[in-house]
Amino acid sequence: MSVSRRALLATAAGAAAVGTSAVPAAAASDRQPSGATTRTLRAAADYAEEKVRTVAPGVTGFPVGTKFEKWTYSRNGDWVGGFWPGTLWMAWLYSGDDAFRAWAVESARNLAPRQDDTSTHDLGFLFSPSWVTAWRLTGDDEWRTGAIRAADSLIQRYNPRGKFIRAWGALTDRANAGRVIMDTMMNLDLLAFASRQTGDGTYLDIAVEHARTAQRVFPRPDGSTPHVFDFDPDTGAPIGPNTVQGYSPTSCWSRGQAWGIYGFTTMYRRTGHKEFRDTARRLADFAIGALTPDHVPVWDYRAPQQPHDIKDASAGAIMACGLLDLHAATGRHTYREVALRLLTALADTCLTRNSARADAVVARCTRNRPAEDGIEVSLPYADYYLLEGILRVLRPEAVDRAIDLSQPA
Repeated sequence: MSVSRRALLATAAGAAAVGTSAVPAAAASDRQPSGATTRTLRAAADYAEEKVRTVAPGVTGFPVGTKFEKWTYSRNGDWVGGFWPGTLWMAWLYSGDDAFRAWAVESARNLAPRQDDTSTHDLGFLFSPSWVTAWRLTGDDEWRTGAIRAADSLIQRYNPRGKFIRAWGALTDRANAGRVIMDTMMNLDLLAFASRQTGDGTYLDIAVEHARTAQRVFPRPDGSTPHVFDFDPDTGAPIGPNTVQGYSPTSCWSRGQAWGIYGFTTMYRRTGHKEFRDTARRLADFAIGALTPDHVPVWDYRAPQQPHDIKDASAGAIMACGLLDLHAATGRHTYREVALRLLTALADTCLTRNSARADAVVARCTRNRPAEDGIEVSLPYADYYLLEGILRVLRPEAVDRAIDLSQPA
Protein backbone atom coordinates (compact mmCIF):
# COMPACT_ATOMS: atom_id res chain seq x y z
CA MET A 1 0.00 0.00 0.00
CA SER A 2 1.46 3.37 -1.00
CA VAL A 3 1.50 6.31 1.39
CA SER A 4 -0.19 9.58 0.46
CA ARG A 5 1.75 12.84 0.53
CA ARG A 6 -0.50 14.05 3.35
CA ALA A 7 0.28 10.95 5.43
CA LEU A 8 3.96 11.36 4.65
CA LEU A 9 4.00 14.92 5.91
CA ALA A 10 2.07 14.00 9.02
CA THR A 11 4.54 11.22 9.77
CA ALA A 12 7.59 13.38 9.14
CA ALA A 13 6.50 16.44 11.07
CA GLY A 14 9.98 17.17 12.40
CA ALA A 15 11.12 17.97 15.90
CA ALA A 16 8.81 20.90 16.49
CA ALA A 17 5.75 18.83 17.34
CA VAL A 18 4.93 15.18 17.84
CA GLY A 19 1.63 14.25 16.26
CA THR A 20 -0.63 11.27 16.82
CA SER A 21 1.53 8.22 17.46
CA ALA A 22 1.02 4.74 16.07
CA VAL A 23 2.40 3.28 19.30
CA PRO A 24 -0.22 0.82 20.58
CA ALA A 25 -2.26 1.94 23.56
CA ALA A 26 -1.04 0.65 26.90
CA ALA A 27 -1.61 1.29 30.54
CA ALA A 28 0.24 4.25 32.02
CA SER A 29 2.39 1.89 34.08
CA ASP A 30 3.52 0.25 30.83
CA ARG A 31 4.46 3.53 29.20
CA GLN A 32 6.57 5.09 31.95
CA PRO A 33 8.54 3.30 34.65
CA SER A 34 8.71 5.07 37.96
CA GLY A 35 11.33 5.99 40.48
CA ALA A 36 14.81 4.54 40.29
CA THR A 37 14.41 2.96 36.83
CA THR A 38 13.37 6.24 35.25
CA ARG A 39 16.26 8.08 36.88
CA THR A 40 18.75 5.42 35.80
CA LEU A 41 17.60 5.40 32.19
CA ARG A 42 17.42 9.17 31.96
CA ALA A 43 20.93 9.49 33.38
CA ALA A 44 22.18 6.95 30.82
CA ALA A 45 20.50 8.84 27.99
CA ASP A 46 21.98 12.12 29.26
CA TYR A 47 25.40 10.50 29.32
CA ALA A 48 24.95 9.14 25.80
CA GLU A 49 23.84 12.53 24.50
CA GLU A 50 26.85 14.25 26.07
CA LYS A 51 29.27 11.60 24.82
CA VAL A 52 27.96 11.65 21.24
CA ARG A 53 27.95 15.46 21.18
CA THR A 54 31.60 15.50 22.30
CA VAL A 55 32.78 12.83 19.86
CA ALA A 56 30.74 13.66 16.74
CA PRO A 57 32.81 16.60 15.46
CA GLY A 58 35.89 14.37 15.28
CA VAL A 59 34.27 11.34 13.63
CA THR A 60 35.97 10.75 10.29
CA GLY A 61 34.05 7.77 8.93
CA PHE A 62 31.68 5.08 10.12
CA PRO A 63 32.62 3.67 13.55
CA VAL A 64 33.04 -0.10 13.46
CA GLY A 65 34.50 -0.78 16.91
CA THR A 66 37.03 0.55 19.36
CA LYS A 67 40.74 -0.03 19.80
CA PHE A 68 42.18 1.28 23.05
CA GLU A 69 38.76 2.90 23.58
CA LYS A 70 38.92 5.00 20.40
CA TRP A 71 36.68 4.42 17.39
CA THR A 72 38.18 2.77 14.37
CA TYR A 73 36.49 3.61 11.08
CA SER A 74 35.28 2.22 7.78
CA ARG A 75 35.03 4.56 4.83
CA ASN A 76 32.16 2.71 3.16
CA GLY A 77 30.34 1.62 6.33
CA ASP A 78 31.16 -2.09 6.29
CA TRP A 79 27.92 -3.70 7.58
CA VAL A 80 27.50 -1.27 10.50
CA GLY A 81 27.39 2.08 8.70
CA GLY A 82 23.75 2.77 9.50
CA PHE A 83 24.26 2.77 13.24
CA TRP A 84 26.26 5.99 13.60
CA PRO A 85 23.70 8.16 11.78
CA GLY A 86 21.01 6.16 13.59
CA THR A 87 22.58 7.04 16.93
CA LEU A 88 22.69 10.69 15.89
CA TRP A 89 18.99 10.58 14.99
CA MET A 90 18.18 9.05 18.38
CA ALA A 91 20.24 11.78 20.10
CA TRP A 92 18.33 14.41 18.12
CA LEU A 93 14.99 12.96 19.18
CA TYR A 94 16.11 12.91 22.79
CA SER A 95 17.70 16.36 22.90
CA GLY A 96 16.02 18.40 20.18
CA ASP A 97 19.45 19.81 19.30
CA ASP A 98 19.67 20.33 15.54
CA ALA A 99 23.43 19.76 15.61
CA PHE A 100 22.65 16.04 15.89
CA ARG A 101 20.29 16.28 12.93
CA ALA A 102 22.96 17.97 10.79
CA TRP A 103 25.54 15.34 11.71
CA ALA A 104 23.02 12.55 11.00
CA VAL A 105 22.23 13.91 7.53
CA GLU A 106 25.90 14.35 6.66
CA SER A 107 26.80 10.84 7.82
CA ALA A 108 23.83 9.12 6.16
CA ARG A 109 24.57 10.73 2.79
CA ASN A 110 27.98 9.07 2.83
CA LEU A 111 26.17 5.71 2.55
CA ALA A 112 24.66 6.63 -0.84
CA PRO A 113 27.05 4.42 -2.89
CA ARG A 114 25.89 1.36 -0.96
CA GLN A 115 22.36 1.54 -2.42
CA ASP A 116 23.57 -0.54 -5.34
CA ASP A 117 25.60 -3.04 -3.32
CA THR A 118 24.37 -6.54 -4.14
CA SER A 119 27.26 -8.25 -2.33
CA THR A 120 25.73 -8.28 1.16
CA HIS A 121 22.49 -8.97 3.00
CA ASP A 122 23.21 -6.12 5.43
CA LEU A 123 21.39 -3.40 3.51
CA GLY A 124 18.74 -3.22 6.21
CA PHE A 125 21.36 -2.56 8.86
CA LEU A 126 22.85 0.09 6.57
CA PHE A 127 19.70 1.90 5.44
CA SER A 128 16.93 1.37 8.00
CA PRO A 129 18.40 3.33 10.96
CA SER A 130 19.86 5.95 8.63
CA TRP A 131 17.85 6.56 5.45
CA VAL A 132 14.42 5.19 6.42
CA THR A 133 14.62 7.08 9.69
CA ALA A 134 15.77 10.21 7.85
CA TRP A 135 12.75 10.02 5.55
CA ARG A 136 10.34 9.51 8.43
CA LEU A 137 11.79 12.46 10.33
CA THR A 138 12.31 14.91 7.47
CA GLY A 139 9.93 13.94 4.68
CA ASP A 140 12.73 14.48 2.15
CA ASP A 141 12.06 12.04 -0.70
CA GLU A 142 15.79 11.60 -1.31
CA TRP A 143 15.90 9.21 1.66
CA ARG A 144 12.81 7.23 0.67
CA THR A 145 14.08 6.75 -2.90
CA GLY A 146 17.51 5.61 -1.73
CA ALA A 147 16.08 3.13 0.76
CA ILE A 148 13.86 1.59 -1.92
CA ARG A 149 16.85 1.32 -4.24
CA ALA A 150 18.74 -0.52 -1.48
CA ALA A 151 15.78 -2.89 -1.15
CA ASP A 152 16.02 -3.53 -4.90
CA SER A 153 19.63 -4.58 -4.36
CA LEU A 154 18.74 -6.79 -1.40
CA ILE A 155 16.08 -8.85 -3.18
CA GLN A 156 18.62 -9.86 -5.81
CA ARG A 157 20.14 -12.10 -3.10
CA TYR A 158 16.97 -14.17 -2.80
CA ASN A 159 17.28 -17.86 -3.68
CA PRO A 160 13.80 -19.02 -4.81
CA ARG A 161 14.73 -22.71 -4.63
CA GLY A 162 15.55 -22.59 -0.94
CA LYS A 163 13.37 -19.53 -0.24
CA PHE A 164 16.10 -17.64 1.57
CA ILE A 165 18.27 -14.54 1.25
CA ARG A 166 21.91 -15.54 1.17
CA ALA A 167 24.04 -13.80 3.75
CA TRP A 168 27.52 -13.31 2.37
CA GLY A 169 29.47 -13.11 -0.85
CA ALA A 170 29.02 -11.59 -4.29
CA LEU A 171 26.18 -13.00 -6.36
CA THR A 172 28.71 -14.68 -8.65
CA ASP A 173 30.68 -16.20 -5.76
CA ARG A 174 29.96 -19.86 -5.06
CA ALA A 175 31.40 -19.66 -1.57
CA ASN A 176 28.65 -19.17 1.01
CA ALA A 177 26.00 -19.25 -1.73
CA GLY A 178 23.73 -21.38 0.45
CA ARG A 179 24.56 -19.76 3.78
CA VAL A 180 21.78 -18.20 5.85
CA ILE A 181 22.41 -16.42 9.15
CA MET A 182 20.07 -15.29 11.90
CA ASP A 183 21.17 -11.66 11.51
CA THR A 184 19.25 -11.41 8.22
CA MET A 185 15.98 -11.29 10.14
CA MET A 186 16.89 -7.70 10.98
CA ASN A 187 17.31 -6.76 7.31
CA LEU A 188 13.81 -7.81 6.29
CA ASP A 189 12.11 -4.63 7.51
CA LEU A 190 13.77 -2.71 4.68
CA LEU A 191 11.79 -4.92 2.29
CA ALA A 192 8.57 -4.34 4.21
CA PHE A 193 9.23 -0.61 3.95
CA ALA A 194 9.75 -0.86 0.18
CA SER A 195 6.47 -2.71 -0.29
CA ARG A 196 4.55 -0.13 1.74
CA GLN A 197 6.06 2.74 -0.19
CA THR A 198 5.79 1.34 -3.72
CA GLY A 199 2.68 -0.82 -3.47
CA ASP A 200 4.74 -3.69 -4.91
CA GLY A 201 4.22 -6.77 -2.75
CA THR A 202 7.28 -8.55 -4.15
CA TYR A 203 9.58 -7.12 -1.50
CA LEU A 204 7.40 -8.20 1.41
CA ASP A 205 6.70 -11.58 -0.19
CA ILE A 206 10.43 -12.29 -0.25
CA ALA A 207 10.78 -11.14 3.36
CA VAL A 208 7.95 -13.43 4.45
CA GLU A 209 9.38 -16.43 2.59
CA HIS A 210 12.80 -15.89 4.15
CA ALA A 211 11.28 -15.52 7.62
CA ARG A 212 9.29 -18.73 7.19
CA THR A 213 12.42 -20.56 6.12
CA ALA A 214 14.31 -19.16 9.12
CA GLN A 215 11.59 -20.14 11.57
CA ARG A 216 11.58 -23.65 10.13
CA VAL A 217 15.32 -24.31 10.39
CA PHE A 218 16.74 -22.13 13.17
CA PRO A 219 14.76 -22.65 16.41
CA ARG A 220 15.48 -25.82 18.34
CA PRO A 221 12.78 -27.41 20.53
CA ASP A 222 13.98 -25.42 23.55
CA GLY A 223 13.94 -22.10 21.64
CA SER A 224 17.71 -21.76 21.26
CA THR A 225 19.20 -21.14 17.81
CA PRO A 226 22.47 -21.59 15.89
CA HIS A 227 24.06 -18.63 14.15
CA VAL A 228 24.13 -20.23 10.68
CA PHE A 229 22.10 -22.68 8.62
CA ASP A 230 23.43 -23.99 5.31
CA PHE A 231 21.51 -25.04 2.22
CA ASP A 232 22.48 -26.51 -1.12
CA PRO A 233 22.21 -23.36 -3.25
CA ASP A 234 21.38 -25.30 -6.41
CA THR A 235 18.52 -27.40 -5.07
CA GLY A 236 17.53 -25.48 -1.94
CA ALA A 237 17.85 -28.66 0.11
CA PRO A 238 18.80 -28.11 3.77
CA ILE A 239 22.30 -29.18 4.85
CA GLY A 240 22.29 -28.25 8.52
CA PRO A 241 23.25 -25.81 11.27
CA ASN A 242 26.64 -24.17 11.53
CA THR A 243 28.23 -21.14 13.13
CA VAL A 244 30.73 -18.35 12.57
CA GLN A 245 30.38 -16.14 15.62
CA GLY A 246 28.95 -18.67 18.05
CA TYR A 247 30.89 -21.30 19.98
CA SER A 248 29.65 -24.23 17.89
CA PRO A 249 26.77 -25.29 15.62
CA THR A 250 25.00 -26.62 18.72
CA SER A 251 25.54 -23.54 20.90
CA CYS A 252 23.51 -20.32 21.08
CA TRP A 253 25.27 -17.07 20.20
CA SER A 254 23.53 -14.44 22.30
CA ARG A 255 23.55 -11.63 19.77
CA GLY A 256 22.10 -13.90 17.10
CA GLN A 257 19.35 -14.90 19.54
CA ALA A 258 18.64 -11.20 20.11
CA TRP A 259 18.50 -10.52 16.35
CA GLY A 260 15.95 -13.31 16.11
CA ILE A 261 13.75 -11.97 18.91
CA TYR A 262 13.67 -8.49 17.44
CA GLY A 263 13.47 -9.61 13.80
CA PHE A 264 10.63 -12.11 14.17
CA THR A 265 8.64 -9.63 16.24
CA THR A 266 9.12 -6.98 13.56
CA MET A 267 7.91 -9.39 10.90
CA TYR A 268 4.79 -10.04 12.99
CA ARG A 269 4.18 -6.31 13.25
CA ARG A 270 4.56 -5.85 9.49
CA THR A 271 2.40 -8.82 8.46
CA GLY A 272 0.12 -9.82 11.33
CA HIS A 273 1.26 -13.44 10.90
CA LYS A 274 1.01 -14.86 14.41
CA GLU A 275 3.53 -17.58 13.60
CA PHE A 276 6.28 -14.95 13.64
CA ARG A 277 5.14 -13.59 17.00
CA ASP A 278 5.06 -17.11 18.42
CA THR A 279 8.57 -17.81 17.11
CA ALA A 280 9.82 -14.61 18.73
CA ARG A 281 8.29 -15.76 22.02
CA ARG A 282 10.09 -19.11 21.84
CA LEU A 283 13.41 -17.38 21.30
CA ALA A 284 12.71 -14.81 24.00
CA ASP A 285 11.70 -17.39 26.59
CA PHE A 286 14.94 -19.30 26.04
CA ALA A 287 17.10 -16.17 26.24
CA ILE A 288 15.36 -14.94 29.39
CA GLY A 289 15.96 -18.30 31.03
CA ALA A 290 19.62 -18.19 30.04
CA LEU A 291 20.36 -14.74 31.47
CA THR A 292 22.75 -14.51 34.40
CA PRO A 293 21.63 -12.61 37.53
CA ASP A 294 23.48 -9.47 36.40
CA HIS A 295 21.30 -9.29 33.25
CA VAL A 296 24.25 -8.71 30.90
CA PRO A 297 24.26 -11.59 28.39
CA VAL A 298 27.30 -13.77 28.01
CA TRP A 299 28.55 -13.89 24.43
CA ASP A 300 27.20 -17.42 23.91
CA TYR A 301 24.58 -18.97 26.16
CA ARG A 302 26.03 -22.46 25.66
CA ALA A 303 29.77 -21.82 25.61
CA PRO A 304 31.60 -24.12 28.07
CA GLN A 305 32.58 -21.33 30.46
CA GLN A 306 29.15 -19.76 30.73
CA PRO A 307 27.73 -18.35 32.92
CA HIS A 308 31.22 -17.18 33.95
CA ASP A 309 32.26 -16.03 30.50
CA ILE A 310 32.90 -12.73 28.76
CA LYS A 311 29.90 -10.54 28.11
CA ASP A 312 28.28 -8.96 25.09
CA ALA A 313 26.44 -5.83 26.15
CA SER A 314 25.29 -5.29 22.56
CA ALA A 315 23.23 -8.48 22.79
CA GLY A 316 21.53 -7.06 25.86
CA ALA A 317 20.64 -3.77 24.18
CA ILE A 318 19.23 -5.50 21.08
CA MET A 319 17.32 -8.01 23.19
CA ALA A 320 15.81 -5.22 25.29
CA CYS A 321 14.41 -3.51 22.18
CA GLY A 322 13.01 -6.80 20.91
CA LEU A 323 11.39 -7.59 24.25
CA LEU A 324 9.73 -4.18 24.44
CA ASP A 325 8.33 -4.86 20.98
CA LEU A 326 7.22 -8.32 22.03
CA HIS A 327 5.46 -6.96 25.10
CA ALA A 328 3.48 -4.60 22.88
CA ALA A 329 2.66 -7.49 20.54
CA THR A 330 1.59 -9.95 23.24
CA GLY A 331 0.66 -7.94 26.33
CA ARG A 332 2.89 -10.23 28.37
CA HIS A 333 4.37 -8.02 31.09
CA THR A 334 7.34 -10.31 31.75
CA TYR A 335 8.90 -9.20 28.49
CA ARG A 336 8.79 -5.54 29.46
CA GLU A 337 10.06 -6.25 32.96
CA VAL A 338 13.08 -8.14 31.63
CA ALA A 339 13.73 -5.42 29.05
CA LEU A 340 13.84 -2.82 31.81
CA ARG A 341 16.23 -4.98 33.82
CA LEU A 342 18.48 -5.37 30.77
CA LEU A 343 18.54 -1.63 30.11
CA THR A 344 19.18 -0.71 33.73
CA ALA A 345 21.93 -3.35 33.96
CA LEU A 346 23.64 -1.88 30.92
CA ALA A 347 23.23 1.63 32.33
CA ASP A 348 24.62 0.61 35.73
CA THR A 349 27.48 -1.67 34.70
CA CYS A 350 28.38 -1.23 31.02
CA LEU A 351 28.74 2.47 30.28
CA THR A 352 32.13 4.09 29.70
CA ARG A 353 31.67 6.66 32.50
CA ASN A 354 34.93 5.71 34.21
CA SER A 355 37.08 6.46 31.16
CA ALA A 356 37.97 9.97 30.13
CA ARG A 357 39.30 8.78 26.74
CA ALA A 358 36.45 6.53 25.61
CA ASP A 359 34.69 7.48 22.36
CA ALA A 360 31.74 5.13 22.78
CA VAL A 361 28.84 5.01 25.22
CA VAL A 362 28.67 1.27 25.91
CA ALA A 363 31.58 -0.99 26.88
CA ARG A 364 31.80 -4.77 27.55
CA CYS A 365 30.88 -5.84 24.02
CA THR A 366 32.15 -8.85 22.06
CA ARG A 367 32.20 -8.85 18.26
CA ASN A 368 33.55 -12.27 17.26
CA ARG A 369 34.86 -14.42 20.11
CA PRO A 370 35.93 -17.47 18.03
CA ALA A 371 38.09 -15.25 15.83
CA GLU A 372 39.48 -13.40 18.87
CA ASP A 373 38.21 -10.23 17.20
CA GLY A 374 36.78 -7.44 19.28
CA ILE A 375 36.60 -8.78 22.82
CA GLU A 376 35.68 -6.38 25.63
CA VAL A 377 35.37 -3.48 23.21
CA SER A 378 32.68 -0.97 22.24
CA LEU A 379 30.55 -1.49 19.15
CA PRO A 380 28.37 1.07 17.32
CA TYR A 381 25.22 -1.04 17.42
CA ALA A 382 25.41 -1.28 21.21
CA ASP A 383 25.26 2.51 21.45
CA TYR A 384 22.43 2.69 18.91
CA TYR A 385 20.20 0.03 20.46
CA LEU A 386 20.81 1.29 24.00
CA LEU A 387 19.48 4.71 22.99
CA GLU A 388 16.63 3.18 21.00
CA GLY A 389 15.66 1.02 23.96
CA ILE A 390 15.77 3.87 26.46
CA LEU A 391 13.70 6.09 24.19
CA ARG A 392 11.20 3.27 23.66
CA VAL A 393 10.64 3.41 27.42
CA LEU A 394 10.87 7.12 28.14
CA ARG A 395 9.60 8.60 24.86
CA PRO A 396 7.84 5.96 22.76
CA GLU A 397 6.05 8.51 20.59
CA ALA A 398 9.40 9.99 19.56
CA VAL A 399 10.82 6.59 18.61
CA ASP A 400 7.64 5.77 16.72
CA ARG A 401 8.24 8.81 14.52
CA ALA A 402 11.64 7.38 13.62
CA ILE A 403 11.10 3.65 13.17
CA ASP A 404 7.30 2.89 13.19
CA LEU A 405 6.26 0.90 16.23
CA SER A 406 2.75 0.23 14.94
CA GLN A 407 1.10 -3.12 15.57
CA PRO A 408 -1.02 -5.13 13.11
CA ALA A 409 -4.60 -3.99 12.72
